[in-house]
Amino acid sequence: MIEGKEIVADPIFSKIGLAADRLGVDSYVIGGYVRDAILGRECKDIDVVCIGSGIDLALEVAKEFDLPEHAVSVFKNFGTAMIKVDDWDLEFVGARKESYNRDSRKPVVEEGSLEDDQNRRDFTINAMAVQLNKVHWGKLLDPFNGLDDLKAKIIRTPLAPGITFSDDPLRMMRAVRFAAQLGFDIYPETFEALKTEKDRLSIISMERISDELNKMILCKKPSYGFLLLDACEILPIIFPEFMKLKGVDTEDGKGHKDNFYHTLQVLDNISENTNDLWWRWAAILHDIAKPQTKRFAQGKGWTFHGHEEMGARQVPNIFKRLKLPLNEKMKLVQKLVRLHLRPIALSKEEITASALRRLLFEAGEELEALMTLCRADITSKNGDKVKRYLRNFDIVEQKLKEVEASDSLRNFQPVFSGEIIMQVFDIGPGREIGLIKIAMREAVLEGVIRNELASGWDLLIEEGRKLDLKPVISLTDIN
Repeated sequence: MIEGKEIVADPIFSKIGLAADRLGVDSYVIGGYVRDAILGRECKDIDVVCIGSGIDLALEVAKEFDLPEHAVSVFKNFGTAMIKVDDWDLEFVGARKESYNRDSRKPVVEEGSLEDDQNRRDFTINAMAVQLNKVHWGKLLDPFNGLDDLKAKIIRTPLAPGITFSDDPLRMMRAVRFAAQLGFDIYPETFEALKTEKDRLSIISMERISDELNKMILCKKPSYGFLLLDACEILPIIFPEFMKLKGVDTEDGKGHKDNFYHTLQVLDNISENTNDLWWRWAAILHDIAKPQTKRFAQGKGWTFHGHEEMGARQVPNIFKRLKLPLNEKMKLVQKLVRLHLRPIALSKEEITASALRRLLFEAGEELEALMTLCRADITSKNGDKVKRYLRNFDIVEQKLKEVEASDSLRNFQPVFSGEIIMQVFDIGPGREIGLIKIAMREAVLEGVIRNELASGWDLLIEEGRKLDLKPVISLTDIN
């Protein structure tokens, strides 16, 4: 563990200290930067608290870097200011104390001392401060023994945890998130308060909760965070759909795997290969509809037929409730959930060119994400079985590459567009157009024709004839 002077060794802190001394105010770097510096984690966000006006200090610091006044972003309502210096993000605020109304997480804020400011911090490891003034340069102020908690790898609140969490219930999500990010334990008294105060989360917006949830999901091993949320009884409150996966039913001596723990394993598996948040969300939701589709069939055991399609239909509602984006990110997750069984099915049977074409057509640019998810979905305790499945996936991927190289079906755009069909048969928009387009697309996917005008011309004319349509132009007229 490094000393206080080592924490503020970068020249940027000297300049902040010089500016503070000119104004005659005490200034400190506090919170996340101090924590991460001690842990040896890179951090480019610096929070500076001063005994006075944070805005005035920010303006003075800007002068140290020869920055114009407009380079300082001022938020008068919050008494804060921000400066961007190279790749550093600096935020300045005056020390304050807070008091809370039971029905709101918005505090009444007053000017305060450094002690007041440290008292309002969420966790001991985030309450450490290092002084930047010349007279006490590099002095570490650690009233709640945050340094000891870092060494012990413990998440603990500075004040009584019941008060800390009741005042700002979002801190409960932050406790779990920090534990997951850092691989720390939550102090027993703090953990118990998570359980007793969990209902206070009702006053927190879902956007804020999901923001913390997403940060947790992006951890190296996100399953740890979910297990903590489950253990402290918060998960059923914020994500009840996920909780339904938990448990095993047995009939005629036959059970099925616990889909809750299976999903967490899939999430950890995919997290080893991607930092993409939405790929990870696809892992979380890939089996989300298994509880609704679970059936016991005599002689076969438990089945979950159609869970991929039902799960895909559930994705928009889950995203809407969690206040996650309803744009292309949601559509990506939806597509991966819908298709996640397809490569697995191909790996278990004789692979036909037609099946490969259809997978390429449907997956499009998300093929890599899909295959990554499918590999992550192999969670058998039988090591030989896992190796066999992975070898089969290797074969599927190789054949996909071969088909893609020959047919160019990724993001497939049929050459027989609605415009061409209307031109050939001299007709306007109508159901006939759709029927012919489907027939031509299916012919391409089945390998009957290539996605070329010349290759599919005769079939186009034949499909038109079935609908009593006659061509008015020839192939050469189109070319």
